[in-house]
Amino acid sequence: MERYLKETKMLNYSNSRIQQLIKKRKWNELDNFQRIKAIYNFVRDEILFGYNVDDSITASEVLADGYGQCNTKGTLFMALLRACRIPCRIHGFTIDKKLQKGAMTGLIYKNAPQNIFHSWVEVYFENKWYELEAFILDTMYLNKLQEMNGNCAGAFCGYGVAVNDFRNPIIDFNRNNTYIQSEGINQDFGVYDSPDDLLKEHHQEMPKVKAFLYRNFGRRVMNHNVSKIRKS
Repeated sequence: MERYLKETKMLNYSNSRIQQLIKKRKWNELDNFQRIKAIYNFVRDEILFGYNVDDSITASEVLADGYGQCNTKGTLFMALLRACRIPCRIHGFTIDKKLQKGAMTGLIYKNAPQNIFHSWVEVYFENKWYELEAFILDTMYLNKLQEMNGNCAGAFCGYGVAVNDFRNPIIDFNRNNTYIQSEGINQDFGVYDSPDDLLKEHHQEMPKVKAFLYRNFGRRVMNHNVSKIRKS
């Protein structure tokens, strides 16, 4: 399991801000189950759903931003888990861009790649790997989406969600897998020891001009859209 506890450039858990957070929350004083659950809930609800400048930013940078999406929140989640001696790995995918419709709008959606780079975190606990994905969306944002779409009782795809049961998605960890975007997956890259390793082989395919526009304009509009929903 040591390979799944290793610190990397992206999983920079010796960073002082990360260590201070762990000490403040007293996560290392909890048993392993409660430790995983507490870290999971922190990343899900206290690191808000939003779009960072790049998938390759470090865990400490995600923590400083205070928001993230699947890949970046996953980086922070993994760093916190490994810092607390919980083995974990990353599973890479792509998802169809229709899953992002609503968060992405207008020309941003039209010009977005059809296949969006995606990942979830797998945690080793009690001799089993658990697939944890539902930390991506903070509960406040998801609840507002459910209020906005009160007539939807079955499958839902959009605004960062792709589930079969929109009213009752499996988002809480209690010795179970959790999912929130899994129904949008269209390509599987397999598992990797770290996000560093995954990004060496796979990343978001985007022309340089579009990448520049996303970093400096598109993601700001998307974050505004998400914030507007959360505050509605």
